[in-house]
Amino acid sequence: MGAEIRKRRKAFVDTDSCVACGCCVKVCPLKAIAVFKGIAARVNPELCVGCGKCAKECPASVIAIQEVRT
Repeated sequence: MGAEIRKRRKAFVDTDSCVACGCCVKVCPLKAIAVFKGIAARVNPELCVGCGKCAKECPASVIAIQEVRT
């Protein structure tokens, strides 16, 4: 019997288009997002549960929620 492949949702930021406004940081219930060096938001995949609150709040629409295999 092979290893079970599970899918989980995670947030991904288009760092080239992120304006580092911090709106996503404020709404993340698990503190999984931080603005890195004032340039762009980054997601900690270990903390992110893919709830989508950050993507809904992002004024630049640069955050996507995607399924990833774990």
